[in-house]
Amino acid sequence: MSKRIFDEPFKRMALDLAHARGSIKDVAIELGISSNLLSKWKEREGIAKADTTSLSEDQQLIRKLQKELKEAQLER
Repeated sequence: MSKRIFDEPFKRMALDLAHARGSIKDVAIELGISSNLLSKWKEREGIAKADTTSLSEDQQLIRKLQKELKEAQLER
């Protein structure tokens, strides 16, 4: 059995869905991946977000607005 490799856009989409729906388990089942794998991706994302503290106020605002836009697009 070969190891499946997921690209960054797929990971981002899976994390966005999990965030929008509030359930890692449901999204993992829907996408046919392990909920543990999705949890690891979320954890890594959290670590990456912790690095954003060095961003300027304007950069943080831009990131926040981009996130809100993505969520609104997912809802639509």
